[in-house]
Amino acid sequence: MHSSNPFLSLTVSSAKNGCALARQQPAIRGYNECGPGAPTSLSPLESMRYLRLLKSVLATATLALAAMHAYADKPTVIRIGVAEQGSGDPPTFGGSPAATVQIQQLLEKEFAPDGIKVEWLFFKGAGPAVNEAIADKSLDFAFQGDLPSVLGRANGLKTRILLESGVRVGVKIAVPVDSSIHGIKDLKDQRVSIFRGTNLQLVADNALAANQLNERDLHVINLDTASALAALASKGIDASFSDYHLYKLRDQGLIRIIYESQNEGPQLTRQSHLLVLDDFDHAHPDIVQRVVTTFVKGSQWSSDEANRDAQFKLWARTGVPYASWQAEFANRTLKERNSPLIDPFIVARYRAVSQDALKLKLIRQPVDVDSWFEPSYLDNALRTLKLDHYWTRYDAAGKPLT
Repeated sequence: MHSSNPFLSLTVSSAKNGCALARQQPAIRGYNECGPGAPTSLSPLESMRYLRLLKSVLATATLALAAMHAYADKPTVIRIGVAEQGSGDPPTFGGSPAATVQIQQLLEKEFAPDGIKVEWLFFKGAGPAVNEAIADKSLDFAFQGDLPSVLGRANGLKTRILLESGVRVGVKIAVPVDSSIHGIKDLKDQRVSIFRGTNLQLVADNALAANQLNERDLHVINLDTASALAALASKGIDASFSDYHLYKLRDQGLIRIIYESQNEGPQLTRQSHLLVLDDFDHAHPDIVQRVVTTFVKGSQWSSDEANRDAQFKLWARTGVPYASWQAEFANRTLKERNSPLIDPFIVARYRAVSQDALKLKLIRQPVDVDSWFEPSYLDNALRTLKLDHYWTRYDAAGKPLT
């Protein structure tokens, strides 16, 4: 039977060549064919020659089988989870270099010559739902926020953080346009939505704490982004902690935004990243490197001010208006928000998230953050692409390193 697998062909060919070579040896009497009916009477010298020949054929076959195993072990698909609902058909998202990579199909183009497909899987339940998929081993990579990833790691999920993708992202508070609420302290005893378990929650809690409040002082309702927007627009809630989706409602005259955490400093921001499951990392380090390098290319494009207009138009395909992206990135450089670097600021923020999660009893034990990061792939990509000094590195306080 003919095989299209090149490694299998090599194995069969090697065995056939060994038999043919044996038939051509006049000194090996009685050797008329391979298999049954093979040597009937051989001298010691002839036996040695026969054994050497057989070992050679077996060695070639063994190597070919090993190569065939590696060939078969190559993944047919790369599965990437996204901690967002996504919009459109096929679903897309915006606001980060990861979104740029997805919309521009950079990974699909990278792996098409290998016959490897790329699947982007979106989760309405955001980070907590992604954690469930990781636990089920339904993903290979995930784009996720800091808090849900910390919660997952605290519960035993084996992952490595490869690079950042969307950093220094603020949290906003919005109220109906005719509301009497004008500041955070006015939220006491009000119905307020918070999407719990996401990287929004801790920033919301810290913003409340800075104003001598906590979640117990509010009537907190756990709503996902879409549900919170609908409830806010219909005045089903009094306020909502949310994100850039609020700008659309503001521009429609339905709400007011009374607070934006990024204006209070980088410590009141949240970070997102690309992580890989340990099993996939161990099995396919070459694939992981190519994924990271492709993400860095997307980060560079998303960080180039010459692409600001094109980027916002690209992200507007998600249904979030161009004007919303303008507002989200106003007074911020693209490099600052779209850096992939794992620098002292990033490590410090993840440590703080872990400590806050422990303090709020969201986790039961501390998370070892330092060993969680795997920067070697990122470092290789930066060197290969000559981007070692393209982005600014920041210290733990969020100030530029000199």
